[in-house]
Amino acid sequence: MKKKTNSGLKIICLNRKANFNYFFHELIEAGIVLKGSEIKSIRLGKVNIADSYGVEKNGEIYLINSHIASYKQASYSNHNPTDERKLLLNKKEINKLTGKLNAEGFTLVPTKMYFKKGKAKIEIAVAKGKKHYDKRETKKNRDWNREKSRYFRKSS
Repeated sequence: MKKKTNSGLKIICLNRKANFNYFFHELIEAGIVLKGSEIKSIRLGKVNIADSYGVEKNGEIYLINSHIASYKQASYSNHNPTDERKLLLNKKEINKLTGKLNAEGFTLVPTKMYFKKGKAKIEIAVAKGKKHYDKRETKKNRDWNREKSRYFRKSS
């Protein structure tokens, strides 16, 4: 899952399921509060954000249900793999997100986790869930694009 891109980002994990299940309205980059054993485990790539989501508690945004595996060498100071993790955002961004979450029925979904200049960052999307017919249309478009590329490959 580790991939290096041109922009200096080292992608740790992606949430591919989110793109299929949600319409993204806005993408926001946020820092994440981590313990020492968590960052060691993240550097090894043992992270899963597929079923996680963001919530607002006490005027702050938390990431719920993300799984960062325990680090074997951290004996007594190890972390709980499914802890809530605080996201580092400005007050203005938090207010904007909570307004959208409460009023318009959006949800916060993490799309990818990566390192930027040595710091762990997470990209969260303000998203709205897709209906079943929207998912079928997405599958249909994906299959059509695959068939189209096969046809052009054979013809040239």
